[in-house]
Parts: sequence; structure tokens; C-alpha cells
Amino acid sequence: MKSIEEKKNELLETLELIGDEHERLTFIVDMGKNAPELAKEYRQEIFRIEGCTSNLWLFPSYSDGKCHFGIDSDSSITKGIAAMIASLYDGHPPSEILAHPPQFLAEAGVPQLLSPNRRNGLSNLSKEVENYATLCFDRYEKNGISST
Repeated sequence: MKSIEEKKNELLETLELIGDEHERLTFIVDMGKNAPELAKEYRQEIFRIEGCTSNLWLFPSYSDGKCHFGIDSDSSITKGIAAMIASLYDGHPPSEILAHPPQFLAEAGVPQLLSPNRRNGLSNLSKEVENYATLCFDRYEKNGISST
């Protein structure tokens, strides 16, 4: 499995190769369309990310020492951005996630392509991923527990 840093660099390279803002948005929308749907049982209010005009759900889980992130949205753009974040961090230990905060999309200029509400949703999603990794680190990794 590739490290978070390797996955981040590949994604940033891809986004940099797409020079046109409209093409970048098309790439993001395609990522959303190709991302798996979150099971309906996890599309509940408790998993909904606040601050976005569209519905965005994040279902985090922890097993075998690794964090996993399921996402879904009723907007392809929002789902695409969430898919980028989820695919970057899914399957990695909390300590690795915490060592690589999700500010990488700003490096590629993605937030500038979004409306203020979508930027707010992206920021809240990033915080939730970090918060969950912190929780798992404190609860399991710090104490030498590798699975739930």
C-alpha cells in the first residue's frame, strides 16, 4: 500500500497537470461519480458534515490498527472532494494521518474553485478526519491496542 505522502504527491501531480479550472472541476466531479456509495444506514444525521449546502456524510471506522473513511454526498462536486480526502487517508494508522494534515487540496488550489459554503464543508470534513484520527490515536495507538 502506498503511503499518504505518495498518494498525496500523485494526486497533486494529477491536479497540476490539469491546468484549466473547469477541467479540474470535471476531474473532481468524475471522482465523485466513481466513488462508491455509502450504505443508506450510514447516511444519517449523526454522520452528516455540517456547513455545506449539499448533504455530506462521513462514516469513520477503525480496525486492525487503521482508520477507514466512507463518504457520500448528494452533490458530485462535494462527493468528489470528499473522495479525494477519504482515498488519501483510508487504510492508514492514525499516527500517519495526523502526520499529514489534509491541507494538500489548498496546495493544488482546489478551495479557490469552490463556493464559500463548499469550502466550509471541505474544512469541516478535514477537521472530522483529523478529529477521528486523534480519537483513534489516543484510544488505541497510544496504548498499544491495534484493533477494536
